[in-house]
Amino acid sequence: MHATLHAPGPDRVRANTWPPINERVDRGIQLRLRQAAAWHTPDELSDQIAALDMEWDFERVVEAEASLAGLLGLVLGATVDRRFLAVPAIVAVMLLVHASQGWYPLLPIFRRLGVRTRHEIDRERFGVKAIRGDFTTVPPAGAAATERAAAAWKAVCA
Repeated sequence: MHATLHAPGPDRVRANTWPPINERVDRGIQLRLRQAAAWHTPDELSDQIAALDMEWDFERVVEAEASLAGLLGLVLGATVDRRFLAVPAIVAVMLLVHASQGWYPLLPIFRRLGVRTRHEIDRERFGVKAIRGDFTTVPPAGAAATERAAAAWKAVCA
């Protein structure tokens, strides 16, 4: 018998997010892509890509929040009341649940605040790159595989 330790699908955070929130995120991406296609210059598109590269994804936000909560619990436990030492233990359990299931107690709050997954950020990033024309340099099917692969690699790394 085979046991699955995570939510199905490519994006466990989206799988554990209320569907209207996912739809709002997707509509935002589509709107920004329409705006980019309508009026952005290549330099503005490059700036938009750079901003997307710097955007914190859900995993990074969770890592920072959990680290801060755990450290705060340790400090308060050492200086105020030993009962605060339960906070790092609770944080560790929350992280274990997130690692195994994709759910996190603060997930609904972070998602409502607009924190996106890496996959969502990358979808917008590659959409902007396509609008900028990065993928037009990939040779068509029938060209040498090494040439096509090298051009594709250059396009996604630009």
